[in-house]
Amino acid sequence: MAEPRRIIPFSPPDISEADIKAVTDALRSGWITTGPRTKELEKALASFTEAARVATFSSATMALECALHALGIGPGDEVITSAYTYTASCSCICHVGATPVLCDVAPDSYEMDYEQLASLVTPRTRAIIPVDLGGRMVNYRALFAALDDAASRGAWKPDGRNGIARAAEATVGRPLVIADGAHSLGATYDGKPSGAVGDMTAFSFHAVKNLTTAEGGALAWRRGLFPDDELYQMLMLLSLHGQTKDALAKARVGAWEYDIAFPGYKCNMTDLQAALGLSQLGRYDKLLDRRHAIIAAYEHGLADLPIEAMPHAGHQEGTSFRSSGHLMLTRLSGQGEPFRNRFIEELGALGVASNVHYKPLPLLTAYRNMGFAIEGFPNALAQYENEVTLPLHTCLSDEDVAYVVDAVHTAYRRAEEAR
Repeated sequence: MAEPRRIIPFSPPDISEADIKAVTDALRSGWITTGPRTKELEKALASFTEAARVATFSSATMALECALHALGIGPGDEVITSAYTYTASCSCICHVGATPVLCDVAPDSYEMDYEQLASLVTPRTRAIIPVDLGGRMVNYRALFAALDDAASRGAWKPDGRNGIARAAEATVGRPLVIADGAHSLGATYDGKPSGAVGDMTAFSFHAVKNLTTAEGGALAWRRGLFPDDELYQMLMLLSLHGQTKDALAKARVGAWEYDIAFPGYKCNMTDLQAALGLSQLGRYDKLLDRRHAIIAAYEHGLADLPIEAMPHAGHQEGTSFRSSGHLMLTRLSGQGEPFRNRFIEELGALGVASNVHYKPLPLLTAYRNMGFAIEGFPNALAQYENEVTLPLHTCLSDEDVAYVVDAVHTAYRRAEEAR
């Protein structure tokens, strides 16, 4: 077999010289754990997302888990999330001892079926974790309407376990929404940025994300809903062993004294990570524009094939949306899993790396062992069986994108010929 003319990786990080300098400056500063740069990044993210405040963590998974803890959610509680997502959206529920409840997606959709969601709400439901898959924010209007409907029918009643949760539940009158926005930093819904729509929103800065700190995450929450200082302090305690002073505070002369409020986690962000994040945030608008330019080129170049791409900008039920352009999610219309898998192999032979987002949770051993069966989630299974994610990152040149478009045509033809 001939070597491919070009190698297209799936999602390498876009690291500039300015990014490298920012990190080396942090190294030379002598302060590399949680410190001034971390606090600066939190403030910059709060401004960017129009959130009340932002707390940073070692990952988006820990941001979600600490959000659940801060709201007093644990054993005896239920949290609903999508069956069509990565495990992080659900494992955080398991970690706090709550019961995960999975909702199928709507037909031909990556979003939860909101009618089914309303039917899953019970008096034990404490939160919902919707998933902004691919960088597109979910239909929050429909989501909130479904939860309002459940509350109005008496299916849900407020039961906040602490002052933070009680204040928020009293304000919204429905289960709280903790958005898995791992993909959606920079996306907008009805003119509002991700971070200002869900009651809370967790972001990921993993190496493959649009904005990276190598590993890392953050939790934003919207204005006027929580006691901001109390929530922030709780999250900081959770992220650092329950210790009442972080390293920056303890470094002041004579300020060694501290206490442990409760046995917490160790999942704080470092100033090395924050330095990279601040540098990337400074050019993030340009990165987002480039992603949308690549999406437009894909949409134009693949328009003659029976391939359905997830829309990344437009209008939905009277609201506008623009994604963060994180993933180029496509479906091979009318095809099944064997064809999809052969198509991916043919793309690989041409040097183009691709992926599948995601295996529905009930297909995974961990969730099968919890009693979830894929037969109960037919729409998620149908969505998965012909999904292919194409490379979408800001290291792609225009020539790279054109090569991928040609490779998709060739791979599709070869997959058809192989049947």
